[in-house]
Amino acid sequence: MNKPILRLAIPNIISNLSVPLLGVVDTALVGHLDEVYYLGALAVGGMIFNFLFWGFGFLRMGTTGLTAHQYGAENRSEMILILGRVQLVALGLGLLILLLKEPIAALSFWIIDSSREVEIYSLVYYDIRIFTAPAVLALYGLKGWFLGMQNAKYPMVITIFHNLLNIVLNIFFIHVMGMDVEGVAWGTLISTWIALIFAIYLFFRKYGNLLHHYIPKDFLETSELVKFFTVNRDIFIRTLCLIFTFSFFTVQSAAQGDLVLAANTILLQLWMVASYGIDGFAYSAESLVGRFMGGRQPEKLKKAVLYTMGWGLGLGLFGSLVYGLFGTQIVGIFTHQEDVIELASVVLFWTVLAPLVASASYIWDGVFIGATATAPMRNTMMLATALVFLPVYYLGTHFIGIHGLWLAMVSFMLARGVALTYYAPRYILKREAGKG
Repeated sequence: MNKPILRLAIPNIISNLSVPLLGVVDTALVGHLDEVYYLGALAVGGMIFNFLFWGFGFLRMGTTGLTAHQYGAENRSEMILILGRVQLVALGLGLLILLLKEPIAALSFWIIDSSREVEIYSLVYYDIRIFTAPAVLALYGLKGWFLGMQNAKYPMVITIFHNLLNIVLNIFFIHVMGMDVEGVAWGTLISTWIALIFAIYLFFRKYGNLLHHYIPKDFLETSELVKFFTVNRDIFIRTLCLIFTFSFFTVQSAAQGDLVLAANTILLQLWMVASYGIDGFAYSAESLVGRFMGGRQPEKLKKAVLYTMGWGLGLGLFGSLVYGLFGTQIVGIFTHQEDVIELASVVLFWTVLAPLVASASYIWDGVFIGATATAPMRNTMMLATALVFLPVYYLGTHFIGIHGLWLAMVSFMLARGVALTYYAPRYILKREAGKG
């Protein structure tokens, strides 16, 4: 079982780590500009797009689970129909975001309490990057479909190509053209559309023959559409709760001043690096669990769950050790501002805990997505947000100040992992493969 897990996980880890690498480079580029509010603007602008785009992460996650089931069942017609459905939804949502460009900006900056300088430069960033929306959502669907087809190589190649191009363009716009956050936005816009064209090319190169199995009359088949939208609805609600916690974290950081916002932005980047690495095994779980469910192979299903969880926890422990030993030095890579480094070092302890504490929740997400058992994911996320994250934040900040914000994040991740572990025997391990 380790071989298929690693065959899927290693490309996913490489692919995933290139995503926060882009964030690391952007943060480092902007963090070394003259003013600290540039870093705050990047954080606020990034938060807005996290809220927009993460919310539609179901276009990747739901597609992986559904496609993997059909792959296991060797249903070629339904494989290609799933891709068609998700791309139609992606196009519609992308165009809707562009139509609502002004109201989204107005609402976002009404909610976020930041300095005037941060708001001005965040809006510059927003007005350019918003035009990536259709391409970003289409890429979600394509990557999810490739993973469901047990192909982790193509998402890796696409993501690395996309992020390396983005980094090159960002360096060019900032250091050659003399731009600030505007340069980061232009680099993201251009690289995203080029990456989509590249992904479409890869699809036709390997899977173009599947178009012969496309049956137009089945595109709107009622039972499959109901399943498609039910799975995606649950993942959408689950993801909104996750976005809320991270956005709430950023909003509360901004309310405490540009210095706190800058320090917390850097530490969140370290969280992202760890989570994207562990998610490589979560994506492996998505692909294998869906495949073994669709192929009615319960023993392989249980092994896939056990082994991916072991790998995820191991990588989480490694991440905690790295941050514990070298955390302060890593923070120094992001910025030369001594006051930002000093403040980040004060709360670094929570970032050291994060990879190990959160790793179980990341792997369980992959398992439940692959099984298309999305209702317990939705419910546990809602409960962890309302009954753990918010109460711990308000109580924690009252008694321990800035540490309360970080305690709320760690408690939130721990609660998710515990709750999904409780649900797993009923929804995954004792569930008959091939059902649901």
